[in-house]
Amino acid sequence: MPQPLVEVSAVSKTYTIKADGTKPRGVLKALNNVSFTMDKPERIALIGPSGSGKSTLLRSIGGLLIDDASSGDIKVMGQAIQSKGRLAPNVRQARMNLGMIAQQFNLVGRLSLFTNAALGHLGKMGGLRGFFGLWSKAEKMAVMRALDHVGVAAKANQRANTLSGGQQQRGAIARAIVQDAKVILADEPVASLDPVTARKVMELLVKVNTEDKVGVIVTLHQVDYAKRYCDRILALKDGVIVYDGPANGLSGDTLKDIYGEEIEDAYWEGAVS
Repeated sequence: MPQPLVEVSAVSKTYTIKADGTKPRGVLKALNNVSFTMDKPERIALIGPSGSGKSTLLRSIGGLLIDDASSGDIKVMGQAIQSKGRLAPNVRQARMNLGMIAQQFNLVGRLSLFTNAALGHLGKMGGLRGFFGLWSKAEKMAVMRALDHVGVAAKANQRANTLSGGQQQRGAIARAIVQDAKVILADEPVASLDPVTARKVMELLVKVNTEDKVGVIVTLHQVDYAKRYCDRILALKDGVIVYDGPANGLSGDTLKDIYGEEIEDAYWEGAVS
């Protein structure tokens, strides 16, 4: 039986709230015993109201946040990212299977789009060669194929900070392709984009999933986008998964229970039944 792409087992994350003169010191349970598995390359949307824990969960999977010592394991392609509140000794190697896409694109503005995408090679090459950008012919070809795949090959030599938001986000996706990531973690990838560009970026993530067989886990504020572009939805509320199922099985009544007063702000282009 093939190993799961992602395994999250009984993960919790607690933040300490410091006293500010009006509120006593306390704790916030951002994640509370969260578990799920991605067994095949699918598109999973993490949704929920503000403070529900969706971004915390995504960052925990990437090893960008350290979970509580009481937590279980987080594994990607069978390799541990963290366990019991500690990063795994070989976390760098495990992260090579993860492509990270952020709301603010995370490209180096003064570098060309080509060089930004080529940084996806760094985990597989020597430090000096990577530092000086000494890409081999095969590596250069892989970068151009990735840029062409996401529709921005013509912008390869342009500085990243001169590109539109949508073009930069495509460059970030190209970098994950160059990295040969098996799973893409995308944290609110369309939040800074206009609706037309946002749809194109989501369609591109669908393309990468279906054509390249890359798993996608994406946090979204827009419920309509989650239902339109993802196969499966994990809805969180108060740090707990309250729905885990197909996108078309999430009813309006369930969403109202999850979002409460925020439900009207959870749709970008109108409610989806």
